[in-house]
Amino acid sequence: MRTLLRCATAGTLLLGWLLAAPMTAAQKAVPLPDTVELLRDVEYGTGGGRPLKMHILRSKSPSKDPMPVVVWIHGGGWEKGSRDGGINMLGSFAARGYFCASIEYRLSSEAPFPAQIEDCKCAIRYLRAKAKEYNLDPERIGVWGSSAGGHLVALLGTSGHVKELEGKGGWAGYSSRVDAVCDFCGPADFLKWGDEAHPAVAKLLGGKVSEKKELAAKASPVTHVTKDCPEFLIVHGDQDKTVPLSQSQALQEALRKAGTNATLHVVKDGAHGFGMPPDVTKAVNDFFDKNLLPRK
Repeated sequence: MRTLLRCATAGTLLLGWLLAAPMTAAQKAVPLPDTVELLRDVEYGTGGGRPLKMHILRSKSPSKDPMPVVVWIHGGGWEKGSRDGGINMLGSFAARGYFCASIEYRLSSEAPFPAQIEDCKCAIRYLRAKAKEYNLDPERIGVWGSSAGGHLVALLGTSGHVKELEGKGGWAGYSSRVDAVCDFCGPADFLKWGDEAHPAVAKLLGGKVSEKKELAAKASPVTHVTKDCPEFLIVHGDQDKTVPLSQSQALQEALRKAGTNATLHVVKDGAHGFGMPPDVTKAVNDFFDKNLLPRK
């Protein structure tokens, strides 16, 4: 397999610049590296009886060996955002030889939880089902998301064994487990956050946490933590007024107690949507390279 660059490249520096402001769907698209091709709107399954789609980014000259995978899951309070936002996030990874996908999922205005995680799990199963066709490594799938997307990637990481969250979107014979999780400021324990949480949580659950305790627990990544969880990189700003830092601290504590490697990178003076300062850019690249690239 051709060597994947481990140092800061023009692509990773661009990524850091793009994320210096809060990550929103309104971010302007930037040209992808000339070496990257974008396959738009690839159908990966169904949700609520309609097609679900992803964008795929990959090198125009891919390796002959199976490629490691990074999947981006967008934020937006589970009620807005789209797969388009992931194009900016993934371009530099695709240029370095990763197979990348930015997925859609049903928003809370269309369906309440667990529709969102069901769709995310379907996307992971699809990628495994198509591993030979896409020349990707089904044992090296990492996920990355911010805010609501951070919650969903964390839940993917902790609920690989939870059959009731799989859904029926397709590819039932394949696993939805992931091999590395990068969670940016995602909610982790709705019961502790309680009814002080953002109103988007009530929309996601179909009612206040106090009225939906069983569902809130099921939707919380901390509920499902076991010793079999993959390694986590959790990044959170210490001035986040939307999702408190204590949510990521609780997740890290639960993972460590279960025996899983979990690093919490706290961004000093970071708000919700802290961007990607150079140290965070490096941490993310190093994390996926460590967990997804073949050992030498």
